[in-house]
Amino acid sequence: MDIKKTFSVKGMHCASCVTLIERSLKEVEGIKNATVNLATEKATVTYDPLKVNDSHLSSAVANAGYQAFLGDEMTHERDEQAEKKKELQALKIKVIVSLALGALILWGSFPGLMNTAPKILQNFLVQLLLATPVQFWAGWSFYRATISALKHRIANMDTLVAIGTTVAYVYSAFVTVLPHVVESIGIEAFPYFDVATIIIGLILLGRYFEAKAKAGTSEAIKKLIGLQAKTARVIRDGKEADISMSEVEIGDLIRVRPGEKIPVDGVIEEGESSIDESMVTGESIPVDKTKGDTVVGATINKTGTFTFKATKVGQETMLAQIIKLVQEAQGSKAPIQRLADLVSSYFVPAVLMLAIITFVAWYVIGPAPALTFALLNTVAVLIIACPCAMGLATPTAIMVGTGKGAEQGILIKDAESLEIAHKINTIIFDKTGTLTKGKPEVTDIIVVDDANKDEALKIAASLEKGSEHSLAESIVKDAENKNLALSKAEKFQAIPGHGVEGIIEGKRVIFGNRKLMQRENISIGSQEGNISQLETEGKTVMMLAVAGKLIALIAVADTVKESALEGVKQLQRLGIEVAMITGDNQRTANAIAQKVGITRVLAEVLPNQKEAEVKKIQAEGRIVAMVGDGINDAPALAAADVGIAMGSGTDVAIEAADITLINKDLKSVATAIILSKKTMKTIRLNLIWAFGYNVILIPVAMGLLYPFFHILLNPIFASVAMATSSVSVVSNSLLLKRKKIN
Repeated sequence: MDIKKTFSVKGMHCASCVTLIERSLKEVEGIKNATVNLATEKATVTYDPLKVNDSHLSSAVANAGYQAFLGDEMTHERDEQAEKKKELQALKIKVIVSLALGALILWGSFPGLMNTAPKILQNFLVQLLLATPVQFWAGWSFYRATISALKHRIANMDTLVAIGTTVAYVYSAFVTVLPHVVESIGIEAFPYFDVATIIIGLILLGRYFEAKAKAGTSEAIKKLIGLQAKTARVIRDGKEADISMSEVEIGDLIRVRPGEKIPVDGVIEEGESSIDESMVTGESIPVDKTKGDTVVGATINKTGTFTFKATKVGQETMLAQIIKLVQEAQGSKAPIQRLADLVSSYFVPAVLMLAIITFVAWYVIGPAPALTFALLNTVAVLIIACPCAMGLATPTAIMVGTGKGAEQGILIKDAESLEIAHKINTIIFDKTGTLTKGKPEVTDIIVVDDANKDEALKIAASLEKGSEHSLAESIVKDAENKNLALSKAEKFQAIPGHGVEGIIEGKRVIFGNRKLMQRENISIGSQEGNISQLETEGKTVMMLAVAGKLIALIAVADTVKESALEGVKQLQRLGIEVAMITGDNQRTANAIAQKVGITRVLAEVLPNQKEAEVKKIQAEGRIVAMVGDGINDAPALAAADVGIAMGSGTDVAIEAADITLINKDLKSVATAIILSKKTMKTIRLNLIWAFGYNVILIPVAMGLLYPFFHILLNPIFASVAMATSSVSVVSNSLLLKRKKIN
């Protein structure tokens, strides 16, 4: 069975880096698929564990000139953050040194400014000494990445920067050391060390701001990891001891006191409490829990003390699974990104060709000094081109979008689902457990003549206590909630397909459907109107007879969730058609659909027919989302364009779905679609900016405006524009955090 693994990669800067690492990973035998994400700086690979191990992955990344951080994501995330802080600090030092030395060189060499500079700074040899550490120490990362890229016969953004700054540096060094050679061919021996040093300083400054901004896009993951408890109070051999999370085992008994975080997932064995599950559901109201209820790791115990048995630990806990899902979603590629990647793969070679054309054109037909014009414009073309912005346009928005979803209790499995969601125009809801609570409740008690409601409920519950029928449980529960003292039933007998009978307090009691009443010759004619009305409302009606006489009707129904009506309304306001699918008969289905405002009802659909119904609607040309929670919904969830599972549902349903609503709130379906629309709008804006920037400014850098307006783009300004373009794309994605989605 193939394994899917996500790990961090250090040293990526542009879309070409992504292509290079993906190519290197895919060359390894046994790796089925490899996706690298520039914004998250992570790679996700699917591979055969019999052929591939961590050392193969690490070597493949190293061969491309980058470093892989492999291991347990949960434990390595903090180390990785510390490493990133260290890198950011080192980058900051390089930026300060580069710009400081560049400023000194600029002061000593820029026309107009140089007259105010000390004589020592006007000395070209001093400028050479100041520029050399910037070129080969601060700029070493550009050379290292270029060498790795050339080994794989591709060029990346670092290649452009390395060539551009090296040309400026080498030319300047040449005219400084051998000025008479250039003067002999009629060219003034004037160096451009300021161009090389300030370009390196500004590009590194852009990367520094970009890294700071990108750190903001991954806040959702950091928040989730920060939710983990550090220790657990375990009871072993009758003694309590605080141990680290890594030592907790399945089956351990753990005590949790008020105000403490629940360390792992489990089931309460003793005690009761109110628990804040907002980290999972997004709901701020605490949930009451008692013996037998499940608790989720990282949620907060508010009031009581309780003991629970650990059922899931380590990477199996819900929090670990949420983190894994969010990381995989943030690391995945949206279809729209593939277009950007395709353009980026041809972009750098195209820029190199344009740079050569620029040099030749200016050298052959440019004004004097032709070599200087050719040199500066070529450097400007190499520096202005920015594949970074194109590489970051989609993944940064996806990161913020999926992170924002996770904060709202909406888990999005991958970027493709997030992209498709904004196109949805039909949503099919499964009825039981999705629109309804999935647990029948007593809704009506109608008594005949002078009978008492509580007395009728008490008799019915006393009789049903011995039954295993699902409807019996709802009647007994309702009686217990009303604190009714139940009597003992004798000679209890279940009559399949009809109901139950028994003796209570010496009287024969019969409780069941019409067929049972007819069999026992008990008249129900006076209540026929009430029975029909209740059945029209989609309720199951049971009749209670004592000593041969009808005394009450008790109606039971699977009640609609509180969020269902508003959830459906929100979708309809978005212009989305809403349908309901169920195995119930048409009358019951219509009754439930009417309550929540759904007009398209697919009733009497067997579990194995749900998938076919989804495909029928897709055949109408609709983009379909299916919302369900049960095992029988899994095929339909997988067949839909977007499958949405309720967090309260089965693992099978959640596995088959593209989006999981952990908060179980049906209003979140509309929220997920709004989030998709806003994320896609951000991506389009980013791509328009990234492509537009390059399309407009590369011709300007080539000097196309010079014949008309005598305007040329200084390479230093080109580097400012290039750095700004990347930062602006990331900043636009970060604005998505502030957008209201519910």
